[in-house]
Amino acid sequence: MLPDSIALEIVTPERRVVRANAVEVQVPAQDGFLGILPGHAPLLSAMGQGELSYRDGHATHYVAVFGGYIEILAGRVIVLAEAAERAEDIDVARAAGSKERSEKTAATPGTQDDIAAAARASAARADIRLQVASRAPHTGSQRPEAVHTA
Repeated sequence: MLPDSIALEIVTPERRVVRANAVEVQVPAQDGFLGILPGHAPLLSAMGQGELSYRDGHATHYVAVFGGYIEILAGRVIVLAEAAERAEDIDVARAAGSKERSEKTAATPGTQDDIAAAARASAARADIRLQVASRAPHTGSQRPEAVHTA
């Protein structure tokens, strides 16, 4: 008989971002998304960057993840991310400002190729953060403070 949930842990070098029981996890791998259900075969894979989502049976939660590795073991998924941020923790104004500054730097004539490439990468990360933040639960006109530590 297959289990009905899988333990999920998302950690960065600085902190644990999520600890939850999930019924489904979607992870951005390097070559596309990886869907994980309880009973998944063991696997170790490099992660890409993008939106990680997981369902805990009641709701779907979203996390912006950037690089790292995912390890799937019997009944457990461990995401070792270089950086990760839950949707409700993302500072939208800061991400939008970062995107604007990065795009301006990348578009400035005469910018060195390596600086322009770094600026485009920064703009892409800001875009991911904004996309994930748009999925955060909203109450009224304010974003709620982070309360889900799963």
